[in-house]
Amino acid sequence: MRGKKQSALPMKMLYRNTTIKFTPKVYEPAEDSFLLAEAALSIIKNSENILEVGCGSGIICAVIKKNTRAKITGIDINPYAVECTRDNGIEAIRGDLLKSIKGKFDIIIFNPPYLPTDDSERTTGWINIALDGGYNGRKIINRFLEEAGSNLLENGRILMLISSLTGIEAVKSKVKSLGFHIEELNKERFHFEQLVVIVATKTRK
Repeated sequence: MRGKKQSALPMKMLYRNTTIKFTPKVYEPAEDSFLLAEAALSIIKNSENILEVGCGSGIICAVIKKNTRAKITGIDINPYAVECTRDNGIEAIRGDLLKSIKGKFDIIIFNPPYLPTDDSERTTGWINIALDGGYNGRKIINRFLEEAGSNLLENGRILMLISSLTGIEAVKSKVKSLGFHIEELNKERFHFEQLVVIVATKTRK
């Protein structure tokens, strides 16, 4: 669930035996963060090499590092998010989606900006970037999906959260059109939206 107000002071929380620090200039961990973190823990089996795109506070990365043997790296366009993720003990780099990523990964995780946003609703600042999914909520999601395949190892997977506000079936259709097999891992309803976590595996052609 997006759009909660934040304190002006640095904050921290304990989740899954992991202490997470975050600041007002990054997306505050919320129900979507926890749902995606639980999904990640459910599919990580060994020492996978994992990238989280849009790592924000670093909560998902930190929970993975604390509770699995996977190697995890974060990337975010927000410099404050990169700093926050590093403060939470995770390697992180600044970049726009996957443009600056050269390697390949077993799993790429993404909790995308998905709120449908028109010009009158758009604000300035880094928090807007974490929320603004374009006019239909799928602008950043589509960009990510078109880039992600080249950064996945054979049988690599995308783990992504999507919302009914964005159009769950529309996103699934896009994923399938790019040659991925989709499964739903978990879903929950929060007030005005349903959140779904999908895992998409690149299929051989």
